[in-house]
Amino acid sequence: MKKLKEQRVGVFIDVQNLYHTAKNIYKTRVDFGQILKEAVDGRKLIRAFAYVIRTKSGEEKAFFDALTQLSIETRAKDLKEFFSGVKKADWDVGLAIDAVRVSPSLDVVVVVSGDGDFAPLVEYLKNRGKRVEIVAFGKTTAQELIEVADEFINLDQNSGRYLMKEKFYSRLIKN
Repeated sequence: MKKLKEQRVGVFIDVQNLYHTAKNIYKTRVDFGQILKEAVDGRKLIRAFAYVIRTKSGEEKAFFDALTQLSIETRAKDLKEFFSGVKKADWDVGLAIDAVRVSPSLDVVVVVSGDGDFAPLVEYLKNRGKRVEIVAFGKTTAQELIEVADEFINLDQNSGRYLMKEKFYSRLIKN
């Protein structure tokens, strides 16, 4: 199945996955507006979700607001800090449940993550007749995820398009 303008698309963004890749490899932040545009690719956007983590300081509120301005619904979860000092923030199950729940109204499910844990979700959705596309940075994407997807969009191939210039990012969160 190829991409058609009338296809109904749902986009599910694993924010932490992209954030850490951009920070660690490219030393900058992700332009989620460009990511959404790439994921939809001229088709009909039905819903877009971003799975985010809240910290005690609340410093990420401006970022969450910026996502909302892009018509991306945020699903927020508090960062868990354990007695040992270990911090945990995982949205894999929540993203998978939402994708399964919303998929009956979609033709295409776009998972924006390189996390190999999503391979069974991709297989499940494909077995139910959905086209499943993965959008992520290839350098940190699990091979099994690339292999099961109908299409893999490698953000590394034109990374400058999907990364924010720091000045622009600062203006975005101040507005």
